[in-house]
Amino acid sequence: MDTKAFKRSLQHSENYHRKGFGHQAEVATQLQSEYQSNLVQEIRDNNYTLQRGDVTIYLAKAFGFCWGVERAVAMAYETRQHFPQERIWITNEIIHNPSVNQRLREMQVGFISVEDGKKDFSVVESGDVVILPAFGASVQEMQLLNDKGCTIVDTTCPWVSKVWNTVEKHKKGEYTSIIHGKYNHEETLATSSFAGKYLIVLNLAQAEYVANYILNGGDKNEFLAKFGRACSAGFDPDRDLERVGIANQTTMLKSETEQIGKLFEHTMLKKYGPTELNDHFQSFNTICDATQERQDAMFELVEEKLDLMVVIGGFNSSNTTHLQEIAVEREIPSYHIDSADRIGPGNRVEHRQLSGELAVAENWLPEGAIAIGITSGASTPDKVVADIVQKIFDIKLSLATAYSNSN
Repeated sequence: MDTKAFKRSLQHSENYHRKGFGHQAEVATQLQSEYQSNLVQEIRDNNYTLQRGDVTIYLAKAFGFCWGVERAVAMAYETRQHFPQERIWITNEIIHNPSVNQRLREMQVGFISVEDGKKDFSVVESGDVVILPAFGASVQEMQLLNDKGCTIVDTTCPWVSKVWNTVEKHKKGEYTSIIHGKYNHEETLATSSFAGKYLIVLNLAQAEYVANYILNGGDKNEFLAKFGRACSAGFDPDRDLERVGIANQTTMLKSETEQIGKLFEHTMLKKYGPTELNDHFQSFNTICDATQERQDAMFELVEEKLDLMVVIGGFNSSNTTHLQEIAVEREIPSYHIDSADRIGPGNRVEHRQLSGELAVAENWLPEGAIAIGITSGASTPDKVVADIVQKIFDIKLSLATAYSNSN
């Protein structure tokens, strides 16, 4: 399938929409009332710090909703306003935030269900409106919806589209796309659908395994067993790693994406020499600005003298998980939570560990003066941050009151 030609044809269809419907002003007011916070704005205005009682909050200088997320949510709201009576579906979560997705459900937006790992599009009928989320959708899904005669509202983040353009360039030059990402993440699934030959590496360790195979060969069966679910059909490491290009899931850790790119550049340089490097290696900058800004702000935040860190975002949010990794690497006690409902009753918190498992910490807020770092992923509204900060203030006040009364 000529994915580039299909996308071009789809974009010229009268059933395809990517620029909203003219309800921006009304939607902006609605989004502000539902997702913004005076408390968070107060912290911003006070040089990203706020002290109440014996709690000092240090807020990351870049956090929360990015432009691409805000745009996607606004377009989803506009879609409901523009099509008040039509059935509206979305192919996946609009973003990785439970409160935002729940709000869309309340607006009667249906979410395509997944059965045995596959989406069930049988519920979608001709004339239905279907929203493609910020992470994008695979080219096969777009084709299916187009063939059904649906109205398609595409909220794909432009940074994701930029990665798709990159893998299209790899395909045109017969390079294998090496994609730094999670093979089962919806963004990477969409990106790989636009690629020709591809291999998905999760981290630097996997990339080093591939680089070593390029230089020294190895056990092909072992290689395919390791990457069986993370490569294109019919992938042959002995044939398909002679020419490689680098791409990434936009929410991965910037520094690791850069390391992987340099690793493969050095690998191909070592194998083929400087005069032939460009025939065997391609790299374009596809690191998302918003992801990079939030990671840079987190690195700055962990330089403060913090007693603990709270990282706020959906439990399936990749960019939030990578912010949590930064705190864990600095050995700062840290808690990844998705909403204020995870806190309490009392001085306890339910949080997600890097392993993905949920854990409960009792007495997580110590007595006395404490400094808490706060950041949030690119899919997290300010209101969620504010609710969590307020709950922290309330718990600390009750602890201080209880201590005072006991003495």
